Amino acid sequence: MMPRLAFRVLLGDDIALGPGKVRLLEAIIETGSIAAAGRSMAMSYKRAWHLVDTMNRCFNTPLVESTKGGAHGGGATVTPLGHEVIARYRALEHHARAAAAQDFAALAKHLADHNIHGNESSDKK
Repeated sequence: MMPRLAFRVLLGDDIALGPGKVRLLEAIIETGSIAAAGRSMAMSYKRAWHLVDTMNRCFNTPLVESTKGGAHGGGATVTPLGHEVIARYRALEHHARAAAAQDFAALAKHLADHNIHGNESSDKK
């Protein structure tokens, strides 16, 4: 497994933004629904809604607006601020990875060759 950098924006004890939340915002844009976005990421509606609620509370104005279901079902849209946040987060990722590339590569050489569960990889067996 190759190491990777991931970036989170913390606000107090909350993770205001991170790779999963940004992907959820992108999935809401693609699907028009919090439930469908969550399903596309193999997460429950409750989990997806919780992540959206946390993001909305962490920013001055909501990143996602939802409409209640009815005869035609509900839906969700990413607000203009949500679109800006996605773009700025992706730019932050790009710039931070570029700035950290040399040090990260040097650090990565010293990481153990284990899979995600900490078991030895097949290369070491």
